[in-house]
Amino acid sequence: MALHGANQFETAEPLEAAGFFLDHSLQAPPKDRFTAHVFECLLTIARNEARETDAPLELALGLSAKDLDNLLAVWTPQLMEQLAKRPRAENVELDEEEIQLLDLFQRHRVDDSAETRWIATIMARRCMSPNHLWQDLGLDSRQELGRLMRERFPDLAARNKQNMKWKKFFYRCLCELEGFTLCAAPTCQECNDYSDCFGEETGDARPTPRSLNRGPV
Repeated sequence: MALHGANQFETAEPLEAAGFFLDHSLQAPPKDRFTAHVFECLLTIARNEARETDAPLELALGLSAKDLDNLLAVWTPQLMEQLAKRPRAENVELDEEEIQLLDLFQRHRVDDSAETRWIATIMARRCMSPNHLWQDLGLDSRQELGRLMRERFPDLAARNKQNMKWKKFFYRCLCELEGFTLCAAPTCQECNDYSDCFGEETGDARPTPRSLNRGPV
């Protein structure tokens, strides 16, 4: 799902004058409604958190201001004017744990597109939040997260054969990369914490993309 072609945004000059940094080589793949939905969900959850904490939107997503500018321009251009005067974090540093997760995602990414890179970074940052990952990404269900994993990180998704909770699965993968395990039981089925790793990821979806157009951060 690599980005392709030249995209001369109609509003490029005034947006750049307002402080946006746009890469005019980026263009959204046509008719990719699911990816558009994913980015709308991610922006919704990030904007809600930014409102609550008065923090820059970039901090909730782990993206630099330049990357966020380009994501907005390609996927949600209707928000560009609203967010032109948002508080900005030009660069966002990931901590060691987030870097390890990002490296895991990059090892298994389906392509080198900007979208996949953005999603990998955002997932690494959102893994630090306390809810089920699908909720912390603002998605509507765990099934949507499964689809996202199959589309963007298919090799990694295929390894989760037992349908382990995604955050638990990612950390198991990190342990395997380091050559150790935190599990005391010889098999998952014999573990007293089985339900923590494999139980249903139930719960309500967090605010929907309809809140995207309810005003600035």
